[in-house]
Amino acid sequence: MAYSFPLTVADVLRRKHFEKAVVAAGKDGLSRIVKWVHVVEVTKISNLLRGKELILSTGVGWREDDSLFLSLLRQLIECDASGLCIELGTYASSIPKEALELADRHHFPLILFLEEVPFVEITHDIHTYLINQQYEMISQLESYSQELNKKLLNIHHHRDILKFLHHCLGHYVVFKMNGGEAEYVPGRPKRGNETGVQPGASLPPGAVSKPISLFGAEYAELALLPVGRDINEFDLLILDRTATALAQHLLRNLYVEERRRTEENEWVKGWMAGEYTDEEVASYLFDHFPSLQVNGGAVWVCKADAAGQKGSFDSTYFKLLCRSVFEQRGFFLLAADMGRHLAFIAINQRDEEGWKSRIEEGVECLMTSEFVQAKLSNLQVGVGTFVQSLSAMKKSYAAALEALKIRSRVKKEPVSLFYDDLHLYRMITVLDKYSNLREMVDRCLGPIVEHDRKHNGKLLETLKVYLQCNGSKQETAKRLFIVRQTLYHRIEKLESFLGADFMEADKRLALELMLKAYDYLMDGGEGMHGRRRAFLEAE
Repeated sequence: MAYSFPLTVADVLRRKHFEKAVVAAGKDGLSRIVKWVHVVEVTKISNLLRGKELILSTGVGWREDDSLFLSLLRQLIECDASGLCIELGTYASSIPKEALELADRHHFPLILFLEEVPFVEITHDIHTYLINQQYEMISQLESYSQELNKKLLNIHHHRDILKFLHHCLGHYVVFKMNGGEAEYVPGRPKRGNETGVQPGASLPPGAVSKPISLFGAEYAELALLPVGRDINEFDLLILDRTATALAQHLLRNLYVEERRRTEENEWVKGWMAGEYTDEEVASYLFDHFPSLQVNGGAVWVCKADAAGQKGSFDSTYFKLLCRSVFEQRGFFLLAADMGRHLAFIAINQRDEEGWKSRIEEGVECLMTSEFVQAKLSNLQVGVGTFVQSLSAMKKSYAAALEALKIRSRVKKEPVSLFYDDLHLYRMITVLDKYSNLREMVDRCLGPIVEHDRKHNGKLLETLKVYLQCNGSKQETAKRLFIVRQTLYHRIEKLESFLGADFMEADKRLALELMLKAYDYLMDGGEGMHGRRRAFLEAE
């Protein structure tokens, strides 16, 4: 059942009142589409038309002035009008030769009425037809959509959808997934036929395509190649509906595949626990993913606090989203549910150089996705070390957990995703484990914290910024939005607590470490002074 809705100039010539009309020029343009009929009696028309209008005129606007008529004709051609119908006799008696030649060159139909015709009846007849045609098109489109939705319940392969599209429109259908070969329905057109398609060639002129997007990225492409007629507005609407249905079908298949992959969970856990040798891991990957390239990799882990989780959380969809995002950036993911967090082995399939930036891009894409924004607004991520040996993923996993722990503790200051970049915080976690870190921080910063608490001061903030600015008083005052004199007073107060030599190398290094430790210990959602009070009271 091939649908074809557009009204052409040739169709109009077969309607009432056009029985005695004569095509004086532009006969090669009778296939032009007509979307409306308009009566024009002025000679400046370019700003009034939108394209595809069939123009009716008595010629009163130019009254035998050949130059005015040629100007009007050029405007109509430039505006992509469908054609010009002129009633000869009352105001125009003939058409200049230059106009006939111009219309022929541009395949622009020039139609003459040799006797008086009722323009009002012509417009009423054609407009009624066009409106009914639009209604019929909407009805057919709705019918197609309903039938397609029914088929989606039983279709097991996307090629069934492509066959249905071809059956409805009659055009060749092309479907191509990223990285795959193009599929043609009913089959690849033979070389030299009317479509001009050759293996490996790009789509020929007249073909139209529609991208199919999943997870915010183009996943596949659906295209129509015209057969016997041009692709019209109705074809484009059908193509759009079919692309949406294909996206739903592909997403469903991916979801089912992701659910199947959850069976790999225990094996991936064993891999990250270091239970397998390089040979055993390589054998498993080759058996299950023969085309996979392995150029090292890293483990990254994530979790969301219960308070930050909104509504029901579909971990299968989340893992599918992660897989899609990271595959676009050159990583193959294997996921494991570790109870309180999810772990992903990111196998690198590109050069090792730039792996961090690609991971960062992937995490940023996840954080800004609609799913994470709606369901996991408090998602935390940690990335382990990059390892070359497949059996060393245990080391990367342990590092990722440590990075996640640090990032979960230090929420006020910006902290890197990567374990390798958390140098000071890694030292702090060791100090916290094997010594009384809180006592060390209190001995160094306690007087400053207490002073800020009692006087609602900002000495601790000033110390941080002063160290960050490498002792530049001008830059420090600028970043704190205070005058230099206020800064001098604060520095004097800091010197009274820390000593006048606190900017010397060794002492400065110790202060920076203690400031990082203070942020690490001050975990929780209280305000600054509340946290300081809790810190002091703990002593």
